[in-house]
Amino acid sequence: MPTPINPTRIEVVADPVRDRCLLTTGLLSPRRLQAADGVVRVALVAASALLLAGDQVEIQVVVRGPVRVEIVETAGTVAYAMRGGSARWDVSVQLTDGAELSWHGEPFVVSEGADVARSMTVEMETGCELAVRESLVFGRHGEIGGTLHSSQRAHLDGQLILAEDLDLTPAARPGWAILGGARCLDSITTLGRRLPDSPDTLQLEGPGSMVRRLVQDQHLSDLAQSWAASSKPDKISECS
Repeated sequence: MPTPINPTRIEVVADPVRDRCLLTTGLLSPRRLQAADGVVRVALVAASALLLAGDQVEIQVVVRGPVRVEIVETAGTVAYAMRGGSARWDVSVQLTDGAELSWHGEPFVVSEGADVARSMTVEMETGCELAVRESLVFGRHGEIGGTLHSSQRAHLDGQLILAEDLDLTPAARPGWAILGGARCLDSITTLGRRLPDSPDTLQLEGPGSMVRRLVQDQHLSDLAQSWAASSKPDKISECS
C-alpha cells in the first residue's frame, strides 16, 4: 500500500518587523537554521527511511513578499530497489511579491531496481527569483541504476516559461541526447533572472537559464563554482 501523502510545507511571509515562517513536517522535516541578515534558511531532514516503494514525498514551498529563503538538504537521498513498486517525489513552489528562493539539492541516487517519478511545478510573479541545483545520480557503486521520470513546469505571471519531461529509464539514458556514457546529471536552473551568457548555458525564452554537466561521478562536476558565483549578498530576516 502507498504511504499516505503528508506534505512537507515551508511557508514564509515577509513582515516589516519579523518575517513569519510556518514549517510542517511530512516525510521530510523542515528545520530552521541560523542565517545571516536578510535570509530565512531552512534545512530538509528525512523524518524516516527514504526512498522506499510506496513513498509519496510532497514538498510545498510558499514565499510571499520581499524575503530571501534558502533551502538546504542535510544529506543526499537514495531511492532503493522497489521490487516492482514505485515512489513519487513532487515539489510545488509559489513565489509572489518579490520573493526569492534558493534551493541547493544534494545528490538524488536512483539505485538499481528503483522506479521513481519526480516533478517540480513553479508559479511565480515578475520580480521574484528562483535558483535550484539538482544532481541526479544513477546507481550506487557498480550499479546501472533504476528508472526515473522527471517533469518540470514553470509559469511566470501565468505564462509557461519552462516545460521539460525527461525519460531517464535505463534503456533511454545511454542515448547521445540524454546522458550518453555519463552516470550523473547535474543542473542549475534559474527563473526570474538569467545567468551570464556562456557556450554551455541555455537561455530560456523568458527570464531564466539552465546549465548542466554530464559526469561519471557527481564530485567531478564543476557546478559548485557556478552555484557559488550565482549566489547573492544576504539581507535581514527571522523565522519563528
